[in-house]
Amino acid sequence: GIVVPILPGLVIVWLATLVWALEGQTSTSWVVLAIATGVYAGGLVAQYFFPGRRMKAAGVSTTTVVIALIVAVIGFFVIPVVGAPIGFVAAIYLIEQARHRDPARARAATGQAVRAVALNIGIELATGLSIMTTWGVGVWLSRA
Repeated sequence: GIVVPILPGLVIVWLATLVWALEGQTSTSWVVLAIATGVYAGGLVAQYFFPGRRMKAAGVSTTTVVIALIVAVIGFFVIPVVGAPIGFVAAIYLIEQARHRDPARARAATGQAVRAVALNIGIELATGLSIMTTWGVGVWLSRA
C-alpha cells in the first residue's frame, strides 16, 4: 500500500497496531499505540508538507498535480501497475508543455514532480517502518 499510492498503506499499518493494542489491553500496548499514532501524524504532516512545497517552488500548480493523479489512476487500470507512473509523468509533462510552451521547462517541472512523488513515497515508507518497529519493540517488551 505504500509503494502503490492508491492503497492506504499507513492506515493499514496503524490499524494493525490499534487491533494489537485493543487485543492486548496492557499499558505497554497503549504506550505503543500512542507512539505509533504520533509517528503516523508526523508522517502525514511531512508527507503533505515537504513534497508539496518543493513542487510549488518549481512552479508546478496544484491543478496540474490533481490532473496528473487522475491520469495516473486511469493509467493504473489501463496498463496494470506501470500505467500509474507512466500516466503521472506523461500528464505532468504534457500539461506543463502546453502551459509554458517550453520543453526544457516542462522537463524540469516533470523531474521535480517525480522527485516530489519519490520523496512522498520515501516519507510514507519510513513512517510505516517506524510504526512497525515501534510495534515490534512493544511486542518484544510485552512478551519479556
